[in-house]
Amino acid sequence: MVQDTKANFLINCAGYTGKPNVDACELDKTNCLNANAVLPGILDSACSKAGIQWGHVSSGCIYTGDGPQPHGFTETDQPNFSFRTNNCSFYSGTKALGEEILHNSDRCYVWRLRVPFDAFDSPRNYLTKLIRYERLLDARNSLSQLDDFVNACLDCHEKRLPFGIYNLTNTGSITAREVVELLGPITPSGKTFQFFESEEEFMAEAAKTPRSNCVLDNTKATSFGLQLPHVHAAIERCVREWQAS
Repeated sequence: MVQDTKANFLINCAGYTGKPNVDACELDKTNCLNANAVLPGILDSACSKAGIQWGHVSSGCIYTGDGPQPHGFTETDQPNFSFRTNNCSFYSGTKALGEEILHNSDRCYVWRLRVPFDAFDSPRNYLTKLIRYERLLDARNSLSQLDDFVNACLDCHEKRLPFGIYNLTNTGSITAREVVELLGPITPSGKTFQFFESEEEFMAEAAKTPRSNCVLDNTKATSFGLQLPHVHAAIERCVREWQAS
């Protein structure tokens, strides 16, 4: 039981994203639904009974597009890539449901992660994926550098910020073409990047379920003093500190 741990704060990092990507969620919907939508509700109930505050790692993949605001979707914008809008992957639909379940929680932070990357060469690192994929989709997105994301999560608790949703993405947005231009020092010799002509071509040749490409506004987070450097600076830092596998 949660109360037996004598913890004063719980962080839920559990979730189901599928391997090697969200296409796998379409083949394992039960586990995907349980991990992304059912588990958050169970944890909220347990934490409420134990009197424990907690944080839930969510996702920005519940949106698609650049957003109605100048800097992207805010925490108050309704998800437009979900089961309710009937245009999403199963993964994104379950993540949106997870946030719905926590909507009325009075002791939970909901931290939205978006396309994570860091300085460690790994199959789950966005920078590694770009280097190794044969062809890329040139879409604009918000990204989350993992160290910046984790520090911002912990600061929410340490600074006693108001509970609720926080877009914890690095400031600004970036396209895949812009990212690969920054990856020069860690790009394998002779590598040339090829791009799909359109999202339609990408879906026809490389994907089984729709993908979320979106821009999130992190103004709420930064207004509370959370440190989320510009995405270009965050990528450049990772390139300088790159540790190959």
